[in-house]
Amino acid sequence: MESVKVFAPATVANVSCGFDVLGFCLDHVGDEIIVHKSPQPGVRITKIEGQKLPLATKENVAGVAAEALLEKYRTDVGFEIEIYKGIKAGSGIGSSAASSAGAVFGINALLGEPFSRDQLIEFAMKGEELASGAAHADNVSPALLGGFTLVRCGKTPDVISLPSPEDLYATIIHPKIELRTADARSVLKKTILLEKGIQQWGNLAALVSALYTNDYDLISRSLVDVVIEPERSVLIPHFNEMKKAALSAGALGSGISGSGPSIFTFSKGHATAEKVQQALIETFSPLGIEFDIFVSKINPKGVQIIS
Repeated sequence: MESVKVFAPATVANVSCGFDVLGFCLDHVGDEIIVHKSPQPGVRITKIEGQKLPLATKENVAGVAAEALLEKYRTDVGFEIEIYKGIKAGSGIGSSAASSAGAVFGINALLGEPFSRDQLIEFAMKGEELASGAAHADNVSPALLGGFTLVRCGKTPDVISLPSPEDLYATIIHPKIELRTADARSVLKKTILLEKGIQQWGNLAALVSALYTNDYDLISRSLVDVVIEPERSVLIPHFNEMKKAALSAGALGSGISGSGPSIFTFSKGHATAEKVQQALIETFSPLGIEFDIFVSKINPKGVQIIS
């Protein structure tokens, strides 16, 4: 192949109790990345549509991730990357992760797949480091592997794929305000009380168990964040009202998507997820802030070649 076009999906990270370690992959919403082979060595970003982002390779997450891959796989072939953004930067649903994952996945395909999807995570994390100052894997892992993922160790990285209950749906609302990941990280405390840590670890372990056992009631009880959400929720307009509206409409639970401002909710069944969507629309519409909202199945595939 001389060129490849890939779809790189949006993702939700943290998932309430899983700060920096848990994430899941969304359907339909994402970036499209086209990668072309070039006789000129190196990586060039030749086109970006949908967002105003830098074309300079070392200032673009896709370029930085691609260069990280080529540091490990030496080749005389160069690559030109076109990015068509379907995810708004700063939206909290993995914009930088999608571009990073899509770029390394496309280049890997054109090289004959010398790296596995798991191995690509390390390269995509370099794009995340440029975007937020931290090379975290909780968005790029589900983008590349699909479904739910758990990052046991982010340095190696060591990532575990988790199952997803068949009737689990997410409703995502994105208030159209920009909340940079670096800014959202700046409000977090460096230490936590042991009591809070114990609560958080218990919820995370229970949520992982619930995914394996299809226990929707346990999913609902486990979607509690006592560490990060209390600090970050003040940055999201009317966060508590949105949460209450979702729960009243039948949601299993809800929380901040990534660093925000998007909010995710889980529901059992598509019909309930749509009821939650309507409740969120009715709650947020009078506030005078533009927003996007959609319902998504958990995407089991992750980034895919589309042509």
